[in-house]
Amino acid sequence: MGDIDAMAVGQTVWRLGAGRSRPGEQVQAGAGIRIHRRPGEPVAAGEPLFTLYTDTPERFGPALAALDGGWSVGDTAPPPRPLIIDRIEP
Repeated sequence: MGDIDAMAVGQTVWRLGAGRSRPGEQVQAGAGIRIHRRPGEPVAAGEPLFTLYTDTPERFGPALAALDGGWSVGDTAPPPRPLIIDRIEP
């Protein structure tokens, strides 16, 4: 996989019902997204990249629209990134 846009994934899970748009609104405990590949991992045609979960099927359309363009598959893996970028010392 080339890259994943965290904002697109966040909006997708919100549209699936995992977040609130107003205080007091119900949240679906089972709503969310499973990401099957990490950036840089190989993927073959036909393999799933994401699985979306919701208890409300009509949420799939808006969720898929939010995820559209939020990921890319490239021919080469991106350069490795360090797990820890920097430290803040007191």
